[in-house]
Amino acid sequence: MARMTLASHPELYTIHSFSSDCTIPAEIFQQEMFFIGKTKDEISVVVSSKLALDSIEQEDDWRCLEVIGPLGFSMTGILANVSSTLANEKISIFAISTFDTDYILVKKETLEAATKALKKKNYQIIDY
Repeated sequence: MARMTLASHPELYTIHSFSSDCTIPAEIFQQEMFFIGKTKDEISVVVSSKLALDSIEQEDDWRCLEVIGPLGFSMTGILANVSSTLANEKISIFAISTFDTDYILVKKETLEAATKALKKKNYQIIDY
């Protein structure tokens, strides 16, 4: 596998859970970066922790590692390799994929251990 570069975002993120029938708060769409996933059971939103939302549940203090892309759809195993490296260190992740790349969120207190583990596997980590 070619050497991959991940960018560490300085921002703290919060993962929110909403009911599947709720109206998504409009202020989410004004954020520089956000992710929304909807299923028949729930809506998940990842957004800057600076934005307070009235959600059913939330998980605070996540940091984001962005796989520098764009990544072609023919590239395989990128997220699997990152997630298995972190799983071997007992680091929980919240993974998000977009058309161009992957984002791996780790709790802020595990960021240092995560970057250390990834560097051991020849990943380059830069500050965003």
